[in-house]
Amino acid sequence: MKVTPDARWEEVLALISDSVTPQQYATWFKPLVFLHYKEAERTVTIQVASRYVCEYLEGNYVELFRHVLRQVFGEHTQLQYFVAKSQDNEIGEPPMMQSEMQAAPARQPQRQRMVQPQRSEAQGPQRLDPRLNPRQTFDNYIEGASNKLPRSVGQSIAEHPNNSKFNPMFIYGPPGCGKTHLINAIGVHVCNKYPEKRVLYVSARLFEVQYTSAVMRKTINDFILFYQSIDVLIVDDVQEWEGKPGTQNTFFHIFNHLFKNGRRIILASDRSPVELKDMNDRLLSRFSCGLIAELEKPNEELCVDILKSKIRRDALSIPDDVITYIAQTANGSVRDLEGVINSLLAYSVVYSCSINMRLAERVIQRAIKTNNSPITVDDILEKVCNHFGVTQSAIYSKSRKRDYVVPRQLTMFFTAKLTKMPASRIGKLIGGRDHSTVIHSCSQIEKRIKVDKAFEDEVISIENSFKLKK
Repeated sequence: MKVTPDARWEEVLALISDSVTPQQYATWFKPLVFLHYKEAERTVTIQVASRYVCEYLEGNYVELFRHVLRQVFGEHTQLQYFVAKSQDNEIGEPPMMQSEMQAAPARQPQRQRMVQPQRSEAQGPQRLDPRLNPRQTFDNYIEGASNKLPRSVGQSIAEHPNNSKFNPMFIYGPPGCGKTHLINAIGVHVCNKYPEKRVLYVSARLFEVQYTSAVMRKTINDFILFYQSIDVLIVDDVQEWEGKPGTQNTFFHIFNHLFKNGRRIILASDRSPVELKDMNDRLLSRFSCGLIAELEKPNEELCVDILKSKIRRDALSIPDDVITYIAQTANGSVRDLEGVINSLLAYSVVYSCSINMRLAERVIQRAIKTNNSPITVDDILEKVCNHFGVTQSAIYSKSRKRDYVVPRQLTMFFTAKLTKMPASRIGKLIGGRDHSTVIHSCSQIEKRIKVDKAFEDEVISIENSFKLKK
């Protein structure tokens, strides 16, 4: 019994489905419509939704097509595309594209009048890879004073993406404050709750690259139509479009189409719309017509909460004083927090050692740029007095109480070490003492450090706090 061309095409799809992921198959191959096979010309013709799909297949799956077509239809089989005419396409039907696997036959004029087959797969936009990070969700996005408003609004949008309120949502804040995590969490939640929605996360830089490629290939209409088909469009780092008028103008038209049709737009930047330079005024007005939400750097308390969440996730054991130290040195950057935790985990595993203050200090010195503001005697006095719970007048006094002597000696020790001030000057500033008292105090501290591990750790902890001076 002779196998029909339709049956052969089903075999082609079956072979392809075994070679790609289910998401890739559903996005790029299932929607393809088999039109016909001309045995004399050894040509397979399929219908695609747009020229963008055609070019994507050619750019990413040409070898796969060559292999399976040769296996099912025979050697020297050519693949020819027919680009369907969309009812919503105001630009008109793009020309039929031909595979570069073989030189396909010349296109016949009557192809333009070909009736679109009535296949459900060819109707309307298809599912696509949203390019989201599934690990960045609301469940692990820790709430604090610095992100309470953006997080609450983001959750509301994720629950009700069809609501026109807060559209667009423009989130801005310094690097490392959690913008990318938040916009990913919105997208992930929408995908899970509304699987029929076409959600897409794209960086501004990738959008610009795609736009430039579309201009060079003269496929800008298909590029615009593709983005106009998105239900929830999430664009990160839009400040990358500064000084790029072509990209801005194209996105302006995409934005207008999505906005007028009730689609959701979420944007993120490292600064507010009014601070963006070399940007089209009409595009900036679109950015500002919804909700502008600022994400501030997380404070120390939120950093501690974020760290503890990550520590629980990675099943680590880190002392509380080390957690506090990391939170203080991260300069309000969630990204730095993650980097430090990952480095500590690697060190502890490779060297089979526990995570302590010394290891944390070593890692942080290599991973985080700390503040290098000069330390003053007043800074040292404040830190030492706060640590030991004594007053500055007690440090200046002549009292020989141990509760006062150790803080006084440490103040002299840290001042000598961190300010490089001569001993005579240090003595005058700390109670009017002479230089020999300062030298003796430093010597006593150094001796105790060598024999008292707990005291050494305490000294390191105090010294680390000086590096956090703002």
